[in-house]
Amino acid sequence: MKLFIRLVINAIALWAAAELVDGILLTGEIGGILIVALIFGLINAVIGPILKILSFPFIIVSLGLFILVINALLLWLTAALSSNLSVSGFGSAFLGAIIISLVSWLLSIFLKDDKRNGRRDK
Repeated sequence: MKLFIRLVINAIALWAAAELVDGILLTGEIGGILIVALIFGLINAVIGPILKILSFPFIIVSLGLFILVINALLLWLTAALSSNLSVSGFGSAFLGAIIISLVSWLLSIFLKDDKRNGRRDK
């Protein structure tokens, strides 16, 4: 269930970025958008931590802002691997990464996991 919620959050965040940034185009029906969200989630889960570890000095020096550059590169990579997403340049990827981060953060607040907050179903 948690993975499905994360997939939906990614899909909504990608859709919001495509709606708000001119250089990002998300095509296809809901199934195609969910596939793009799945690819984006896998890239963030596998390649994201490796890039963040390797670029740790840049993240420290930039007070964490370099994470947005990493997220933009991951969005660009997702577009390269998916036929339903296209990103026209790094500027569009950077703005899209900001929007995706904000939307994901806001949706994660509203769609919290009860176990993460110390509450468990009995």
